[in-house]
Amino acid sequence: MKRLTSVLLLLFVLFSALPLTASAADETVTINVYNWGQYIADGTDGYMDIIDEFEKAYPNIKVNYMTFDSNESMYTKLKTGGSSFDIIFPSDYMVEKLIAEDMLEPLDFENIPNAALLDDSFRNPSYDPEGRYSVPYTWGCVGIIYNTQYVNEADVTGWELLWNPTYAGKILMFDNPRDAFAIAQFEEGLDINTEDPEELAVAAEKLRQEKNLVQAYVMDQIFDKMERGEAWIAPYYAGDYLYMVQENPDLAFYLPEEGFNLFVDAICVPKGSEHKKEAELFINFLISPEICGENLDYLGYSSPYSAAKEYTDPEIAGNPVAYPDEETLARGKSFSALSEEGTQKMNELWLAVKTADASTTFYLILTGVAIVAVVFLWVFFKVRKRRRKARRCQKWHTKP
Repeated sequence: MKRLTSVLLLLFVLFSALPLTASAADETVTINVYNWGQYIADGTDGYMDIIDEFEKAYPNIKVNYMTFDSNESMYTKLKTGGSSFDIIFPSDYMVEKLIAEDMLEPLDFENIPNAALLDDSFRNPSYDPEGRYSVPYTWGCVGIIYNTQYVNEADVTGWELLWNPTYAGKILMFDNPRDAFAIAQFEEGLDINTEDPEELAVAAEKLRQEKNLVQAYVMDQIFDKMERGEAWIAPYYAGDYLYMVQENPDLAFYLPEEGFNLFVDAICVPKGSEHKKEAELFINFLISPEICGENLDYLGYSSPYSAAKEYTDPEIAGNPVAYPDEETLARGKSFSALSEEGTQKMNELWLAVKTADASTTFYLILTGVAIVAVVFLWVFFKVRKRRRKARRCQKWHTKP
């Protein structure tokens, strides 16, 4: 496990930040950062505390850091208002959706010079064709995490593992519709970006068939459950697997042959940001090679900036889970933003999946409670009748 960078590295970062620091406003401002849970190095286990180092480099800027657990929950928070954010970290398809709905500010790249270091393969992506609204943060793959102590390797043949009744009650599933549907779509040989109602219904039925095998629908809760062995099988992100395997070496990772989601998480400034320039300075800090390398040592995710690998632990930089070969990556598929109608249909089907058989279960429980109540009352009156009879007999025997 890599420890804090050298004093020279820190001095270099601080020195490189001086010109931008000098141009910042004299008054202290606070930027509101909205990121995924456990998605930035925070000083634990000897890693760099990224936010603390940023605030040292920019004394006039403070960071108020908040987290979300899915793109959908982040989108809902932005859409409904009530909170003001300066930086958000949406995934590729969500960036596309936010651009289409005019919910992002175009970035001023004069404040983000490190964006010039972005690898060519990540420039002008389909979700942001002109590269105006986003800067890539990390990229990675969705695969299957499983516990080798309990899961037979012969069963690890594809996404079908999540439907294997042998492991009923020990299987976790994503608690968001886009990732969950994609798994069912891969399993059924469907396009993960389909909006065809019939195909969505097929995927929903596949997920419903899994429901009775699932221990829980989770996002960030996966860490505790898989690390402690409470669950044995779960779909999740490769970078998080590399974090979890440090706590539980029995965990392994598999990318199914039938395909998997290949994603990019980006950094954006949402409409309404009150401190756009300071937000862009934070973005520039995050993607500097030194900071990016240190951050990804902690995260385990893959960097879209090859220059950062120089500052990354060689075990991470050379790990095939973090950086799969080209043949493996060819099986990866990226999400595209669904239309409002497609999103609504998927959400409706997802709700139906999660509540499937809920009414039946409720009535079974209610029936069970009623039976227990009847038995209790029968016993109660039976005992009371016997006590009354016993008292009458006692009275008769003691009568003079």
